[in-house]
Amino acid sequence: MVETKGFNAQDGISLQWLHWHGIDTGVISGRLSPATTERATQVGMKYIYQGQIEKIPFFEEIVAKSGLERDQIAFAGDDFTDIVIMRRAGLALAPANARPQVKRAAHHVTKASGGAGAVREMAELLLQAQGHWAAILKKYEVD
Repeated sequence: MVETKGFNAQDGISLQWLHWHGIDTGVISGRLSPATTERATQVGMKYIYQGQIEKIPFFEEIVAKSGLERDQIAFAGDDFTDIVIMRRAGLALAPANARPQVKRAAHHVTKASGGAGAVREMAELLLQAQGHWAAILKKYEVD
């Protein structure tokens, strides 16, 4: 079997910005995907968990490894299996194309859909909250 997967370039650069500013990122996915592993590594993700739909143990492992409290962690999800983690995280995010029940569990829903800039919106929100956004704009000479 051959798998083809597309990734959004603007999502990717925003994940790198998070990494550069010491904000660790990761993925918890029910699917096993070599393409996802490669992309996660390219954009500097620290936590890469795949192949299990039961996500709570992975979330608890991230909490333990990170040294953060649950309420200091943001989590984004789009399907039912994500709601249990969204309810445990301090900031729950969902893309525009998430299931309606997931959107109701989110603190913030992006205007963009997953795969079409939602991660970029989420990253900008976090970078703004952490006080890094102005420096990024300055670096790229954005008015």
